[in-house]
Amino acid sequence: MRARPAAWVLFLAALFGCLQLANVTGRDTPDSRNYLSYALALGGADKSEAAGRSIAYLCASRGETASRDHSVDVRRFRARDPGPGVRAQCRRHYERSVGARLDAGQTSGWTAPFMSERFMRIFEVRPGYPLLLMPFVTLLGVTWGLWAAGVCVAAAGGALVFLVLRTVGVPVPAALTGQVLYYVLPTGTTAMRPMAEGTMTALTLSALLGCALVLRGRRAGPLVALSLALLFTVKHSQALFLAVCLAGACALIGVHRRRSGRPAGDGVRTLLKVTAGAAVGTVLLARLLRYPSESDSLQDLLTDHFLRPDRERPWREFTQLEVNFWVEWLRRQLLEPLFLVLVGGGAFGALRRWPAFGVLLLGAAGTGVLSIAAHPDIAIDRLMVMVWLVPVVGVPLLLTNEEFRPRRPRDGTGRGGGDERNYSTTSSTGMLPRVALE
Repeated sequence: MRARPAAWVLFLAALFGCLQLANVTGRDTPDSRNYLSYALALGGADKSEAAGRSIAYLCASRGETASRDHSVDVRRFRARDPGPGVRAQCRRHYERSVGARLDAGQTSGWTAPFMSERFMRIFEVRPGYPLLLMPFVTLLGVTWGLWAAGVCVAAAGGALVFLVLRTVGVPVPAALTGQVLYYVLPTGTTAMRPMAEGTMTALTLSALLGCALVLRGRRAGPLVALSLALLFTVKHSQALFLAVCLAGACALIGVHRRRSGRPAGDGVRTLLKVTAGAAVGTVLLARLLRYPSESDSLQDLLTDHFLRPDRERPWREFTQLEVNFWVEWLRRQLLEPLFLVLVGGGAFGALRRWPAFGVLLLGAAGTGVLSIAAHPDIAIDRLMVMVWLVPVVGVPLLLTNEEFRPRRPRDGTGRGGGDERNYSTTSSTGMLPRVALE
């Protein structure tokens, strides 16, 4: 007897989790310490304890990474292991700097004072990911808690990819292929790292699932709104980017249909209202709560996290950096064009299979471009992780080879159940639903 699709989804998620046992530590970034101390504080730890446990995790991870690198260094592998020294030096540095800030009275907020109050404010307004971490680090401790949280976030993202593809109407094997692609491409690696991008990617997929359901005639507008609301708690700028990009995609679909002499459709109108309302609400709520503005983000970028004086003409410097970044980024992509090929293939597959959904997928992926454009640092590639959703979702659509024929309307009125004409698909896998733009 064949296993049910849900069993395959769980099996792939469990297999991915088992493979991650090879790297329980060594995934941290500088942002990890801020999110971890936030989560520990939410769990009841005071500032000193939260800072101490975060420092211990960070430095142990750096020490282990140094030991791993040393073991395969052809010039130095016979020498003494530098890991313990790196760990001790790291702890001395952070205990001294954080201790000085605590002694100076920098104890406000939830995060430990690893940097200035102005910089830590950026993380104070992102409680979503620390709230997710809190039960894991409370029950399992810091090291295994962060690892388990990463596995759950990654598993959820892979499952959402499967659901999105099944909603689009691809066969189960193709949907499982999308789940595997999510795990093996940078989306899976990013989801496992102790930072907010994995949760942001999962919520973006949740919003895309809601969009696909709405286009199929389902009342899933609340799912899109909820996904954007949760994304606001994780990173409000990303919620704004996603809402704006999805609203723009809906507007583009509506204009194209009107010019073609067809109605925009109830689903597109619903999505436009939800996403445009979310965009306006995000801006107003961020202003009301006095969240850091785009000016603060710009100065953070140009002053090395406020370690240097504010720039007097930040926008001029930013423009020059932006141009330099994209020229260098394109040069590197042309040197190794796998990313461009996968994104191009995924975009073609999504637009060919279901143009309306393909436009929404490209809109969601566009948030990755906006994120890196707002922070053009060539050393931080994780900001573009959303763009990888195009090959993750689009390549299975590209590989789905099917013939289409009209299906009898479901409501007996000459119309389909959604705002698109409905089709059924004949292939070697059987009858599968499909939605076309026409």
